[in-house]
Amino acid sequence: MVVRSLAALALSALALSVAAQTPAERAASATKKVNGSFIRANAAKTPDWPSVGLDYAETRYSRLDQINAGNVKQLGLVWSYNLESTRGVEATPLVVDGVMYVTASWSVVHAIDVRSGQRIWSYDPQVDKSKGFRGCCDVVNRGVALWEGKVYVGAYDGRLVALDAASGRVLWEKDTLIDHARSYTITGAPRVFKGKVLIGNGGAEYGVRGYITAYDANTGDQKWRWFTVPGDPAKPHEDASMARAAKTWDPAGKYWEAGGGGTVWDTMAFDPELNLMYIGTGNGSPWARSKRSPKGGDNLYLASIVALDPDTGAYKWHYQETPGDNWDYTSTQPMILADIKIAGKPRKVILHAPKNGFFFVIDRTNGKFISAKNFVEVNWATGYDAKGRPIEIAAARQNDKPGESMPGPYGAHNWHPMSFNPATGLVYLPAQHVPINLMDDKDWKFNENVALRPHSNQGWNTAMFLNAAPPTSKPMGRLVAWDPVAQKEAWGVEHVSPWNGGTLTTAGNLVFQGTADGRMVAYDAKTGAKLWETPTGTGVVAAPSTYLVDGRQYVSVAVGWGGVYGQAARATERQGPGTVYTFAVGGTAKMPDFVEYRAGKLLQGVKYDAAKVEAGTGLYVSNCVLCHGVPGVDRGGNIPNLGTMDAAFIENLDKFVFKGPAMARGMPDFTGKLSMDDVEAIKAFIQGTVDAVRPK
Repeated sequence: MVVRSLAALALSALALSVAAQTPAERAASATKKVNGSFIRANAAKTPDWPSVGLDYAETRYSRLDQINAGNVKQLGLVWSYNLESTRGVEATPLVVDGVMYVTASWSVVHAIDVRSGQRIWSYDPQVDKSKGFRGCCDVVNRGVALWEGKVYVGAYDGRLVALDAASGRVLWEKDTLIDHARSYTITGAPRVFKGKVLIGNGGAEYGVRGYITAYDANTGDQKWRWFTVPGDPAKPHEDASMARAAKTWDPAGKYWEAGGGGTVWDTMAFDPELNLMYIGTGNGSPWARSKRSPKGGDNLYLASIVALDPDTGAYKWHYQETPGDNWDYTSTQPMILADIKIAGKPRKVILHAPKNGFFFVIDRTNGKFISAKNFVEVNWATGYDAKGRPIEIAAARQNDKPGESMPGPYGAHNWHPMSFNPATGLVYLPAQHVPINLMDDKDWKFNENVALRPHSNQGWNTAMFLNAAPPTSKPMGRLVAWDPVAQKEAWGVEHVSPWNGGTLTTAGNLVFQGTADGRMVAYDAKTGAKLWETPTGTGVVAAPSTYLVDGRQYVSVAVGWGGVYGQAARATERQGPGTVYTFAVGGTAKMPDFVEYRAGKLLQGVKYDAAKVEAGTGLYVSNCVLCHGVPGVDRGGNIPNLGTMDAAFIENLDKFVFKGPAMARGMPDFTGKLSMDDVEAIKAFIQGTVDAVRPK
């Protein structure tokens, strides 16, 4: 009894000490202690959430069980926080000692006092919003990294910025881009391994060469850089790994002119005991292998998991999940490091579910293939052989006419984080299918703008036509509980739409996931039974986090509909600004207000020349369709569908496409890219298409 009383007094004294600090002081003291030792120690009990995947293994498994299957029905809102954003929010909130760090769209960082839900500070890197078109997949950001009193964020325009954790003041800033003439972006969260900040880039749709760079966490000095694909063979290779990779590419395709791709735009993990860090690499640039490497070849190191030395960046090993990628099958989806028993023997493995639809188990000590099994329906391969090579279906590469690849380029699993619960042995995976078909563009040339080439006037270089014929498969969204040892589904939950949020699993036998139709849901981790849900107003794409503050467990999720699918599609009727929701048992706060989307009356009354509709079709595809969708057919997402706009907007379209007011929200300036005649043709296509689909 005396011991308990002393412990209670100590906790009370600590609470009073913390309460006496200002939020900025708490932010300073909380983050100064975050380093490798702290992250590893925290993984034992997980009271804090100090890195994007919670721990170095990126398990997103919390050992907290104060909120559990028995009391989760009592969860209620404690506070909500307005992120003041209207585009996609993909960040996992980091929390240490009651101080939260989370990003909104356009790479804006917010520091929040969890005890009050109030802002400590915010930092806006002032990205030029007229350059939003330089990224394929919305102006999103997946979060920050913390290390010894600093907060690191990758800005959309390619800068890596170190901020003072207490004030948000810029400490240093580095330009990570190797070529500003090409459309590189950053949307992923940095990681810090052994005092080095790691960041990759996006842009493979636009024609870039992938790489990852390490910077000194204190000074920002560049320590090393590793390229994922070979460069111009007329120049010396950067290292032996690039010389080996070059042998798997056909130089007749001049792949270096379109960059080659392989961008490291998301996943990273670290094993301190093996002293290995792991990255996932992206798709080919262009998508069509027939154009970038006409004689074939595996095209290393596209669509691969690669192990690097974190001290030097030296290549250690790789495993290529999709040799000769031809379908935008990136391997940048979140990976998890786990120790599991296979055939009765303990194995150190990587668990991975990339876009291509197969769930992989790989030995993380050496990159050797262990097993792979499809977790969704696929039509490009029947499986993988004992050597870890896909058994391809020959027709999958016959792209002389429209062919519907399953999964499509949106992936069977995209960037949305999955989680692994060692108590159940299951991985909780957001699976999906978005129908789309592909056909090679035989006349493609790098950076050539041609009508009907998707977004070619915005810099896209896929060398493929998208949906040249209507897809026939059905869209699908599903939460899958996957057994990586048995390589089979343990249970699943159907969703009404693709593009559902990432997952969190806990020792309380829970799985949390937000959904595209605007809910936050808790499931029984063993059975999949739904235990609790609450509305979120708009669709959720990010993953939640959970942590302790003053002995109380909270769950937080950052909500804001968007991402590449969410720009032109949605599954809710309500919209609102980006919002952080924080829940706890007994919470009684009121939900914020949300507004209804526009009623969506079809466009009517815009005068147009029917003879211009055909020309307008090609112009719309090469400039507008990937953001705005098909007029009157798609519903619109966080970017409106032009078929449901007021007639005055379309009648005055030139005032919006040429240095228009929407540039402040991310719309590009089409000055010099379109003529007035082009605009008239696009107007004809928009109203003509709406008239064609209008119910008679």
